[in-house]
Amino acid sequence: MSELKGACIIGQSGGPTSVINASAYGVIRTALDSGCITNVYSSALGSCRYKMKDPDEDDTDYKRILEVFKKHDVRYFFYNGGNDSMDTCNKISKYMQKVGYECRVMGVPKTIDNDLYGTDHCPGYASAAKYIATSLMEVYQDAHVYDTGMICIVEIMGRHAGWLTAAAALATKYGAGPDLIYLPETDFDMDTFLADVERIYKETGSCMVAVSEGIHYADGSFVSEAKTSATDGFG
Repeated sequence: MSELKGACIIGQSGGPTSVINASAYGVIRTALDSGCITNVYSSALGSCRYKMKDPDEDDTDYKRILEVFKKHDVRYFFYNGGNDSMDTCNKISKYMQKVGYECRVMGVPKTIDNDLYGTDHCPGYASAAKYIATSLMEVYQDAHVYDTGMICIVEIMGRHAGWLTAAAALATKYGAGPDLIYLPETDFDMDTFLADVERIYKETGSCMVAVSEGIHYADGSFVSEAKTSATDGFG
C-alpha cells in the first residue's frame, strides 16, 4: 500500500468509558507524529445517536462528508466508538471507494460490551467489568446485612453480549457475588427462574441475581420489552 499524504479527522460517538480519552489521545498523538498526516482535526469530542442511511437510499450525508474531506484534504478518518460507530465507518469507507476518493477509514474499538467483531478485546470493557464486580460486592453486603430476607436483581448492560454480566462472577470469587447469572446468549425461562430464586431463598434466606438487559425468551422477544416504548435511530 503506497503512502498517502493528507489531513485526518478524529471523531467519536457512543457512551463514555474510563479509557475513551486514552484511546483518543493515542490516535491524536500518533497522527501528530506521523510524517504522512499533514493536519489533525478534532472537535470538542462529545457523542451522538445518529444513524446514517444507506447511501443507495439517501446519500445526502455522504456528499456533505465528501465535500468537507475534499475542502480540508482529509485522507484519514478515525472514528472512536462501538458497533454502530463501526457500521458508520464501513458505510463511509465503501462510499469513498465508490466515488473514487482515496481515504483510509479506521474504527477505534470502544465498547464496554466487549463485542466488536475482529478485536481480541475492546478498551473500556476491563474497567467496566471491574466496576460491575465491585458494585455487586457492595450490593451483596447491603442485601445480607438485615435479618429480613431480600431478593435483589441487578440489571447489567449488554443487550446481545453477556461479557459484562458474566463479570459479576468475579465478585463470587471473593465470596460476595450473585447466586444466579443470566446471559443473553441463552434463552430465558420464567418458570425455571422463579423456581431457582425460590429454592435459593428458602435455603439461604436471600437471593441476588445478575441479569443482562438483553435476556430473551425462546421466541426471541426480550423479557424487558415494553410494547409502548419508543426507539432511537438505531432501533
